[in-house]
Amino acid sequence: MWSVILLWPINGDGGTRLSPMPCLLMILLLAFPRIAIALLFLFSNYLERAYHGLILPILGFIFVPLTTLAYAWMMNTGQRLEGINLLILVVAVVIDLGGLGGGEYHRRRR
Repeated sequence: MWSVILLWPINGDGGTRLSPMPCLLMILLLAFPRIAIALLFLFSNYLERAYHGLILPILGFIFVPLTTLAYAWMMNTGQRLEGINLLILVVAVVIDLGGLGGGEYHRRRR
């Protein structure tokens, strides 16, 4: 089970309340996936656990960065590639390929 908003302990008495930080972090990751991949590669072994090599993360960084992050998240959290998770991965592929195709469309219109 996954959620975008997490409960983070904020006050010192052990209580928790909702923090907008995970949503802001998620928005930044979606807006700048290549920066997120570079930071994950440099400061953690998150990508190494999902991809057992260096070729696929590099190709993912260049061509489909959002899909690379989505797949790494699924593999690191132990989720299967079925149901809603497969839908998330397909949406990431469509967004990545749509960005590539949109650039080609605007280049041809000039």
